[in-house]
Amino acid sequence: MVKLVPGPGLNRVRETMRARQVRTVCDSSHCPNIGDCWGNGTATFMILGGVCTRACRFCAIHSGDPKGEVDLDEPKRVAMAVADLRLKHAVITSVTRDDVDDGGASMFASTVREIRRLSPTTTIEVLIPDMREEAGPLRTISKSCPDVIGHNIEVVRSLQHNTRDPKASYERSLSVLRRLKDLAPATWTKTSLMLGLGEVREEVLQAMRDARESGVDLLALGQYLQPKGGSLPVARYVAPEEFAELRLEALRLGFARVMAGPLVRSSFHAHDMIAEEEDSRC
Repeated sequence: MVKLVPGPGLNRVRETMRARQVRTVCDSSHCPNIGDCWGNGTATFMILGGVCTRACRFCAIHSGDPKGEVDLDEPKRVAMAVADLRLKHAVITSVTRDDVDDGGASMFASTVREIRRLSPTTTIEVLIPDMREEAGPLRTISKSCPDVIGHNIEVVRSLQHNTRDPKASYERSLSVLRRLKDLAPATWTKTSLMLGLGEVREEVLQAMRDARESGVDLLALGQYLQPKGGSLPVARYVAPEEFAELRLEALRLGFARVMAGPLVRSSFHAHDMIAEEEDSRC
């Protein structure tokens, strides 16, 4: 178990987030990496509200009807929080908003632009829903020029039906990743896999091959942990040695950077995966 030890830095970040009225995945999900990430100048913001139009079994975020409500001032508040905290890397993610015409793409783009305006040295990563695989929303996000665009395939092919909402699929996620790379070839693309849900090694290797063939540059592999309120149990705990072996296999497949370990999440040490790049690739 990883214990969270509050400190002045952690409290300062939390107070800033609350003052700016912005959500972070770090805080709301009680992430065990919160002290590490916030202490190293990285935070993951969740935009577009707290109600998701999908109901994936691995996730504890409330599912329902957000009633089309979108806070148009949110991008500016997120950017002000980034600037206040002088973050070196900001990750922007969201709930899925199938109820909004563009899936929230314009809000992602606006948030990226506001951060660029107020905090030009901060690198920006967006972790997006599948946007119903629509070309327009994906193009809107790509054109906003984040440093990294991520979309998670989440689990191996055989576990998709039992794990993700029926509106999502393995094939759709791979197609989204291919489209993103086609739209912005120079921009890093990223995905992640949760392990410990009953998959076998060959399925993991195949998922990594599929992601790489879809043009994905950056890969995160982590242990699934059942969240409070989550309905999906852990099938097994993956040993650190197995994560280390899978990381080497992923690098052999051609991924540029790979994070793998029990506590790794999509945004874990996100800045480290692009730290060697001095300038945006966009």
